[in-house]
Amino acid sequence: MNPDPIDLREYPHGIYGLDSGYVRPRLDAIHFIVEKGRVAFIDTGTNDSVPRMLEALSRLGLDADAIDYVIPTHVHLDHAGGAGRLMQLAHNAKMVIHPRGAGHMIDPSKLWAGTVGVYGEARARRDYGELVPVPRERVIEAPDGASISLAGRKLVFLDTPGHAKHHFCVWDESARALFTGDTFGCSYRELDDADGRAHMFASTTPTQFDPPALRASIDRLLALGPEAIYVTHYSRITDVERLGVDLRRVVDGHEAIGLRWADCGDAAERERGLKQGVEDLARAEARRAGGDEALWIKVLENDIALNAQGIAAWLDFRSKKAA
Repeated sequence: MNPDPIDLREYPHGIYGLDSGYVRPRLDAIHFIVEKGRVAFIDTGTNDSVPRMLEALSRLGLDADAIDYVIPTHVHLDHAGGAGRLMQLAHNAKMVIHPRGAGHMIDPSKLWAGTVGVYGEARARRDYGELVPVPRERVIEAPDGASISLAGRKLVFLDTPGHAKHHFCVWDESARALFTGDTFGCSYRELDDADGRAHMFASTTPTQFDPPALRASIDRLLALGPEAIYVTHYSRITDVERLGVDLRRVVDGHEAIGLRWADCGDAAERERGLKQGVEDLARAEARRAGGDEALWIKVLENDIALNAQGIAAWLDFRSKKAA
């Protein structure tokens, strides 16, 4: 385990990874790019992550005034919960956000209500604290294909629905790297095998899981031929083509679990069945990877529960659409 208390890691091309401190070590990564002394943060963790971000900059001889951009990949609070507070301290920064997410950063009241709906009031306040709104004039909406320049370094924004409709990914042309938030799934370092090979699991959390859209987004990302992908859960992965095949299989598996329970009229029975189905899928992936099933289930415990909820939300959406 990295002895660094904030777990700051330096990668090629001026890219850094930082443990946000959310829930447990190596669950939630913040990434930032340093180009000619200017900084772009991609995802921010929660309010409690802000001191870690400032400490990471301090170690590089920088401070909050070096931040030009704060870029949440989407507005789920493990990715964007600390964005408003960071913007309060980064006086030069603009926030770049998906057009569907901009309103939630400017007025986070509905975002907070949705978070409470998923996690409950007590856990939401414990894990995320008070959300800080971002002034409208400091927000840049980035539709598909939009780009910004970080000290001459081009970053391109790609609309990538499937995990959430307000999700984009960031293509760093000079590094041939993608910052994918949750679109390219989860790859926890505890599940790497003895040879250091990474493995994937999908992120289908509530409330906008859409299997066909997610497959299309994954294919779009793979078509760029990235040398590395930076996922929020957790950080840098390579061997992208193999991992893309694995991730597509797992997304297909989640869809199949949903369809298996689509006609169940008992909500409680469906909930149990979906959760068991996702756990069984995780066990199958562990066996395929030659991993320890018990470890996989322990590491993925929260993902299994949330993914089952995401499948349920997709089924409910399908049902309403068909009605």
